[in-house]
Amino acid sequence: MKNLIIIFAFLSSHFTIAQTAKEIIDKNIENSGGLTNWKLLNTVQIQGRVTLGINDEYPIKIYQQRPNLSKTAMVVAGKETPIEGYDGKNGYGMNYAQNKLQKYNDYVPENFDNDFIDWENKGFEAKFLGKEKIGEQLFFKVELTKNVNKTTYFFDTKNFMLFREIKKDEIVTYSDYRKVGNLLMAYKIESSSPKKDSDYVMIINKIEINKELPKGTFKF
Repeated sequence: MKNLIIIFAFLSSHFTIAQTAKEIIDKNIENSGGLTNWKLLNTVQIQGRVTLGINDEYPIKIYQQRPNLSKTAMVVAGKETPIEGYDGKNGYGMNYAQNKLQKYNDYVPENFDNDFIDWENKGFEAKFLGKEKIGEQLFFKVELTKNVNKTTYFFDTKNFMLFREIKKDEIVTYSDYRKVGNLLMAYKIESSSPKKDSDYVMIINKIEINKELPKGTFKF
């Protein structure tokens, strides 16, 4: 009987943790605009400035469209110069050594939706890792796992907004959330890596959603 009680307690605890992770993710989706509004999102246009290192600052524009089309361009003298993207078949990235855009056959495009949307149907497992203090603030800590890939997310314990995600080779921090239509989006994004070779700070000044993009936007 004692062993059965111990087993039941373990199963109950495991179920509670799984439910807690799901509740945190669901609350994040709800508070940032709701599942329906996120699924109705089809295009995103972003304008802002990105700082690389200490003094290298550039105006940028980012275009995204379902299912996974993307283009990031630097704006120099009013002209857009693509530096990375995916046209639906091929991925492209700037080869700075040769100063030209290069096609990459092994390019892996990012999903248009974040991993939280329908995470269970995408094959992720969610685990609640408790709370952790960063600076003076307390955050919920949730881990999403799919195959060998793990990402740890930190959510504000008060409003459930995403503060930080930690991947294998990158830490991304989100702040300055503002209303864009029916959605809340971060207007400041900071990325850091162990090697410090791809660190950046992006300050966004304009986001437009669900506007029809010109034909050829994703042609490289």
